[in-house]
Amino acid sequence: MLKKSSLVLWGAALFVAWNGLLLLFLWSRPPAPAFSSSSSSSSSSSAAAERGRLTEEVIRLAQDAEAELERQKELLRQIHRYSGLWGRRRRAPTKAPAPSPTPPAPDNAAAVLPVLVMACDRSTVRRCLDKLLRYRPSAQRFPVIVSQDCGHAETARVIASYGDAVAHIRQPELGDVAVPAEHRKFQGYYKIARHYRWALGQVFRTFRYRAAIVVEDDLEVAPDFFEYFQAAFPLLLADRSLWCVSAWNDNGKEQMVDAGQAELLYRTDFFPGLGWLLLAELWDELEPKWPRAFWDDWMRQPEQRRGRSCIRPEVSRTMTFGRKGVSHGQFFDQYLKFIKLNDRFVPFTQLDLSYLKKEEYERSFLPRVYAAPEVRVEELQGNQRRELGTVRVQYSGRDSFKAFAKALGLMDDLKSGVPRAGYRGIVSFVYRGRRVYLAPPSDWTGYDPSWS
Repeated sequence: MLKKSSLVLWGAALFVAWNGLLLLFLWSRPPAPAFSSSSSSSSSSSAAAERGRLTEEVIRLAQDAEAELERQKELLRQIHRYSGLWGRRRRAPTKAPAPSPTPPAPDNAAAVLPVLVMACDRSTVRRCLDKLLRYRPSAQRFPVIVSQDCGHAETARVIASYGDAVAHIRQPELGDVAVPAEHRKFQGYYKIARHYRWALGQVFRTFRYRAAIVVEDDLEVAPDFFEYFQAAFPLLLADRSLWCVSAWNDNGKEQMVDAGQAELLYRTDFFPGLGWLLLAELWDELEPKWPRAFWDDWMRQPEQRRGRSCIRPEVSRTMTFGRKGVSHGQFFDQYLKFIKLNDRFVPFTQLDLSYLKKEEYERSFLPRVYAAPEVRVEELQGNQRRELGTVRVQYSGRDSFKAFAKALGLMDDLKSGVPRAGYRGIVSFVYRGRRVYLAPPSDWTGYDPSWS
C-alpha cells in the first residue's frame, strides 16, 4: 500500500513540475525585436511581415500548450482514478471489529494466495497445470508461478505454452551440488532442497507475497482445492499453534477414509507436504537454516516443528501421479497411487472451522477418542463387535504401533517419533466401514524422537 501511495504522490508531483517547466519556457522566450520610429516609416512592409510571423508563432505555441495540457489532464485523471481505488482498498471498515486476543481474519475474497508449482523434467506437468487452471476461481487471487529446475527443454516448452496464464521462473543454478562422498547417490535430494530454497525466496523476497501454496509438478488437485486453502488461510493467521495447512492425508486410501464426510478436517503433528500453505513469517524463520538436502524430513524434526501442527483433510485434495522421481517410486506402489482424491466440492468458506483451533479441538477431539471402546486388532480384522461403532486400538510403544499400523494397512513409519497423520500420537482412519482411532494411553506425555 505504501508503494502505491508513493506512486500517486510521484505522479502528482510530476504533473505540477511539468506544467511549471512549460510556463517557465513560455516566460523565458526572447521578446519580439523593437523597431525605431525612423526605421518603421521606411520598413512598414517588413514590420507587417514580422507581426504576421509573431502571430503565427503565438498561435502555434498556444496549440502546443493546449495539446500538452490535454495530456496532463489525462495523466491527472488517471492519478485521481487510481488514488480513489487504492484509497478504497486501504479504507478501514465503518464498524470497528470487537477486541480479540488474535489478529482479525482478513477478507477471504481479498486474500492473494499464489500457487508455486515446483517443476523439473516432467513434461506431464501439463496434467498438474490443467487442473489448477480449470479449478482456479480467480487469476488475481490465485496467481500460478511455475519454478523450473533442471533446464529440461521439453518441460519448458510445455510451461511456455500456457502463455500469460502462468508465470514461468527458472532456477539459475543447474550444476551438481558439492556433497559428501557417501551422499553422491542422493545428489537429486540436494538439488531439490536448493530449488525449494531459491523458489520460496522468489515468492517471499522478490514477489513479496504474504503466503503461498506449494505443489509439485506430479500432483493433481481436487475441485475444491482453492476453496479449502482460502477458508483455512485465516485460521493459519489466527492460531499460532499452526504452521501449515496441507491438502494431503498420508493414510488417505479410498477404503480408509469416509468420503461422505469430505468436509472433515483434522489437526496433525506430522508435516504432510504434497500441497501445503505456509506464511511468509515461517519462511523468515526457516530460510536462514534451510537444509542442503532432505528438506521434508528436516521439517519434521522437533527443532523446526516446535510443537506446532498442520491442518489436514479426511479426504485428500491432491493426489500424486508421478512414480518417476528421486525416490524411485518409494511408497508409490504400496500407498500413494491408492490415495483417494476428493471429487465432491465442499463450500469450506461457508463453514465454521473454529473447531480446529487448538483449545477447542482438544476439548472435543481428545474426549471423543478416549470415550471410544477399546478393541483388539484381531477383533477388527475379524469384523467383530460392530455394534460398538467407533472404536479405539491402543498401542504402548514403538513396536506395538508399527505392528498394529502394518496390520491395519496404515503407513507405519515414524519421523522423530510422530506417526503419519497423527495428532498427540492418535491416528484417525476408517477400517471396514467404521471409524478407528489408533491411540497411545490417555496419559500420553509427548513424542519420543528415538521412535524413528
